[in-house]
Amino acid sequence: MGMKTWLLESIPLAAMVMIQILDVGLTTISKAAMSKGMSRYVFVVYSNALATLIFLPYALIIERKRTPPLTFSLLCKFFLLSLAGITMMQNCVFTGVNYSSPTLASAMSNLIPAFTFLLAVIFRMEKLDLRNSKSLVKIMGTLLSISGAMIIIFYKGPPIVTIAVPSTVDTYPAKPLFSTMSATTSNWVIGGLFLAIAGLSNATSIISQAAILKEYPSEVTVVSFYCLFGTIQCAALSLVVEKDPNAWRLTPDVELISVFYSAVAGSVITFSVQMWCIRKKGPLFVSMFTPLGIAIAAIMSAIFLGDTLHVGSVIGAVVIVIGFYGVMWAQWKREKGETHDVDELRSSSPKTPLLENYTSNC
Repeated sequence: MGMKTWLLESIPLAAMVMIQILDVGLTTISKAAMSKGMSRYVFVVYSNALATLIFLPYALIIERKRTPPLTFSLLCKFFLLSLAGITMMQNCVFTGVNYSSPTLASAMSNLIPAFTFLLAVIFRMEKLDLRNSKSLVKIMGTLLSISGAMIIIFYKGPPIVTIAVPSTVDTYPAKPLFSTMSATTSNWVIGGLFLAIAGLSNATSIISQAAILKEYPSEVTVVSFYCLFGTIQCAALSLVVEKDPNAWRLTPDVELISVFYSAVAGSVITFSVQMWCIRKKGPLFVSMFTPLGIAIAAIMSAIFLGDTLHVGSVIGAVVIVIGFYGVMWAQWKREKGETHDVDELRSSSPKTPLLENYTSNC
């Protein structure tokens, strides 16, 4: 009986580790596809379109019987949510990954709680009391996270380790499994800035989700229209910025695989498992696994992309993680004694990460 209980308690932990691996796998395989020449705009359109085809029929046929009718006002809110959470966020994420690396993307994702806290204070969803120790810890944690991000963006430092697949011909340099060019310092900074904008966009969408879910408590329906409007918006953007019609042709290799992976693993599986873990353990438990993605990303990027791990990335990641856990600790102290049932999850403020990891959104 004891062993059975231990196994049941271990399932959410194993599930969240799996989610982090899938999330980092998404940024890694998308980096490989874009390095091969795939348009990041086309990638976002196709992955969201496929996720919509998976989610929307369920929402319209099954979920609709149990939810209130949709109104024009609500659809407008879904549209604006998609604008922040998909069109802005995902395009910035994959642009940032294209310029830098999945390791940087995973490190910068830890900025989301800090940005969410700042926006919650601005919109008066979070009370800021400078005489309260929890508020002070949140402020210090937010400042540390932002400082760590600045270290990663503007200071690379000396390399620590590079893993590459040896070449069989001595006159040619060793090539990684997915051949890519190492990002220059300027590209690294550009990528970091795009990822920071993506984090801010994701935090904005989290704040918006709290209000929308309180009005319309159907996660599947919200995500379905979130993906649908995101697909329409990204398609319109792609038609403007992507001039090459050949960019819309998917080759049956890493490009096609990356689209299916993004839609199925990055959206359907990740969303379902993450929501199950939130129901079982609460949103704080899910948030605590975010820094694990940094280590996984560093290993996978070195093995599959031949990326070099730098001292600046390690120092910045450590600072971000310290700030992240500071914010999470203060939030845990505030939530201590509270339950995490479905009604609380729907009515909570920015601590409700419906689409929590920005490389895991639809």
